[in-house]
Amino acid sequence: MSQAAVLPDVIREIERVAPEIVAAAAAYPSSILADVAGRRGGLSGRIAPLAPTMKFAGPAITVEVRPGDNLMIHAAMAIAKPGDVILVDGKGDLNSALIGEIMSQQCVALGVAAVVIDGAVRDAEAIRELGFPMYAAGTNPSGPTKFVPGRLNHPISIGGVTVNPGDLVVGDGDGVTVIERDKAAAMLPLAAEKVAMETKRIADIKSRKALRPAWLDGALLAAGVIKEGETL
Repeated sequence: MSQAAVLPDVIREIERVAPEIVAAAAAYPSSILADVAGRRGGLSGRIAPLAPTMKFAGPAITVEVRPGDNLMIHAAMAIAKPGDVILVDGKGDLNSALIGEIMSQQCVALGVAAVVIDGAVRDAEAIRELGFPMYAAGTNPSGPTKFVPGRLNHPISIGGVTVNPGDLVVGDGDGVTVIERDKAAAMLPLAAEKVAMETKRIADIKSRKALRPAWLDGALLAAGVIKEGETL
């Protein structure tokens, strides 16, 4: 029986979500995209932007590190292309920062769209002033080591979501949503429909035309909260 080929720890070439899909997805909030994707793909709220005005969209470069070591993040930056989003499975460790101001400046110079880390960062104020979209589980002034091997562009788990290299990643003040590369295009018309529906709903609320959702009584009936023929 032949053995399957063993993938290298560092995969340099990946298939990315198309640039036109990234550009279109950037127009939608992360919440809209998470809803139309089946209310899945939203990373844990532990992973939040350093500033609420930060936002981004782009294809994922996936990084797996040992807690407290950022060697593979430097490797990711070495192969990243402009517009890429670097996602780091830092194992949720907050005992030392994996990225600070210097690496953020390097990301900006390279054209990296954002960094998302299930771990800690430092130099938060400097990164805010730089305006680079940085999403992390926390901050810590201690620096990392740089000698433990990891993996690059393999599937990772970050914030409770499985991410594959090349997937669509969108972030804003609410957090980060990931959509599988092959499904991203199909989500765009659904996102447009949902935005139109929510825009109308808000207009109806403001005009007092509809002060509660039309589905409420049906949902309460199905849940056994009210009986047939009853209403609130």
